[in-house]
Amino acid sequence: MSTPFYVSPQQAMADRAEYARKGIARGRSLVVLQFADGIVFVGENPSRALHKFSEIYDRIGFAAAGKYNEYENLRIGGVRYADLRGYTYDRDDVTARGLANVYAQTLGTIFSSAAEKPYEVELVVAEVGETPEGDQIYRLPHDGSIVDEHGSVAVGGNAEQISSYLDQRHEEGMTLAEALKLAVQALSRDTNGSEREIPAERLEVAVLDRTRPQKRKFKRISGGQLSRLLDAGAAGGDAEGASEDAE
Repeated sequence: MSTPFYVSPQQAMADRAEYARKGIARGRSLVVLQFADGIVFVGENPSRALHKFSEIYDRIGFAAAGKYNEYENLRIGGVRYADLRGYTYDRDDVTARGLANVYAQTLGTIFSSAAEKPYEVELVVAEVGETPEGDQIYRLPHDGSIVDEHGSVAVGGNAEQISSYLDQRHEEGMTLAEALKLAVQALSRDTNGSEREIPAERLEVAVLDRTRPQKRKFKRISGGQLSRLLDAGAAGGDAEGASEDAE
């Protein structure tokens, strides 16, 4: 009779974590930054249909790196949770912290289950407040842990190097154009330290804008509005019409 192959629980969990990290690392990085009027999401994404950033609820946005079909399932689940909670109780009862807890439970359960592979995703859930002090940003790695972030956060393939770059240069009270410029500079840096150009048509950009009069603060920025912001960032100022809603 053959001896069954034994793997210690510690080694099994380490192998699952390594598997998930490698899957996430194959995806393009994205960054989330606070600026004076809200929170901006910036990522390199050549697709105009498969979005990395989405609206979850009135003041809550979602960003994800990794395997698209897995984080899309999580996004849909988050929208359903938010809609149900807002309808059952009150719209103000839907918070980024509550949503992050739901995602953490889901990711943690999947990660610790031997019956299925871990999700190859890393999430960011952000909520814009009435003031910058009220902004909330939570990062959720593949294992379901929750990290409370402030100022800026990067997830995806080259996240560690990008996060270090952002930590050194991000400042409170930046304009949208300045924050966008910094995000693009961070994403343009390769692992070997060289820089490359990311054209506007390969960027996906969205914001949670606290100055919008509507309850829904999420909007996408593309086309001419994005080009004006990038030009303004390069010139060191803000773009005229930057507060206009993107179609």
